[in-house]
Amino acid sequence: MNPDTRPDWMQQQERSQALVLRLMVWISLTFGRRLGRLVLRGIATYFVLFAPMARRASRAYLTHALGRHAGWRDGYRHVFSFASTIHDRIYLLNDRFDEFDIQVLGAPALLAALQKQAGALLVGAHLGSFEVLRAMGRGQHGLQVAMLMYEQNARKLNATLAAINPRAMQDIIALGRLESMLTVRDKLDAGYLVGMLADRSLGGDATLAADFLGHSANFPVGPWRMAVMLKRPVFLMAGLYLGGNRYQLHFELLADFSAVERGQRDGAIQAAVQRYADSLSRLCQLAPYNWFNFFDFWQKK
Repeated sequence: MNPDTRPDWMQQQERSQALVLRLMVWISLTFGRRLGRLVLRGIATYFVLFAPMARRASRAYLTHALGRHAGWRDGYRHVFSFASTIHDRIYLLNDRFDEFDIQVLGAPALLAALQKQAGALLVGAHLGSFEVLRAMGRGQHGLQVAMLMYEQNARKLNATLAAINPRAMQDIIALGRLESMLTVRDKLDAGYLVGMLADRSLGGDATLAADFLGHSANFPVGPWRMAVMLKRPVFLMAGLYLGGNRYQLHFELLADFSAVERGQRDGAIQAAVQRYADSLSRLCQLAPYNWFNFFDFWQKK
């Protein structure tokens, strides 16, 4: 891919996220969660002061989500929430579930779908913590969770997580390979939940416009085309951080493509993308500091 054609989120290369992650690993393993969270405040302040592009994007998003002007305090809370979820990931990857109070909403519908047919697709966003989902899957229901990721952009993150706990790398399926679809199909047939994030696109990817927080935004079509081909129900997933040690894990049925006819696919995908955007809008208003896309999400391509 030509570097000049990549979207902003790829060109930024998540520099600040990688730095925060490295610091959080050291703090967590050295001081523990309680003392580590004190240091987070200094780190959050640093990024609010010295990451102007991310700061502007944060304020633009928060103004939409809060329905009012977002100030410095809002920007700080936004970055601190992001740093907190990274910090907590260290403990969740090491099965330290007892550190957290996690409420689950919508699980009965998901479990009922799994009883009808093996496997389901989970569509999330850069919203809250994905590790909470994997933690609850392993800890409560014995569910196996695999995640589709853009390998190139996640390589440094994955290497760090693997150093913390090698098991973190076992259930990741790399996007962009010829065998990716076959691997996803096999995981679903084995009863896995296969998760993917559907709020960012690679440069040149097909997108669909949908209303998000009262403004038109472009969402990638690829995840939904995959869902149609695999003929599986698709659930929204979001692990919202509520402060302290509290998380709220949401599941919501967005679409069931098991019986969609070929001529109905485009309409079914368009409807599913808008339901996805509507659900994201609702969750962003419920927990506004959980949206971790620190770039201009509404920019026109």
